[in-house]
Amino acid sequence: MKTRDGLYWALVVIAVLTVISGLVQMVATDFELRMLNANSTATSRNFFGIVGMFMTLFGCAMLHALLSSTNHPIVIFWASLQKFGAFCAVALGVHRGIFSALALSVAFFDFGSGAVGLWYWRRIRATR
Repeated sequence: MKTRDGLYWALVVIAVLTVISGLVQMVATDFELRMLNANSTATSRNFFGIVGMFMTLFGCAMLHALLSSTNHPIVIFWASLQKFGAFCAVALGVHRGIFSALALSVAFFDFGSGAVGLWYWRRIRATR
């Protein structure tokens, strides 16, 4: 039986937020790019939408693994690594002047989400 403590529920919230933000990024790319003071071209909107699709997929995979009756450490592991990758990509975008500093709040949320995910992964891997 899974332990559904604060760490578990924090990851459920993170997964849901990842799904929602990925969907918004897919359908409202121009809005999000303008919020981040980024150029909104057909190319940037297309690639931003693709990133949103992958966010949605990883968020759904994480949520599915969490809501399942059994543990799925490998899904938690890779979804957590995706969060670290997102942190690096967004931070690099800010560094290169593609996104405004506001995007760093998203980057650090992703970094924290990845850390929480790996903490949970380590815990469920140890209970096998």
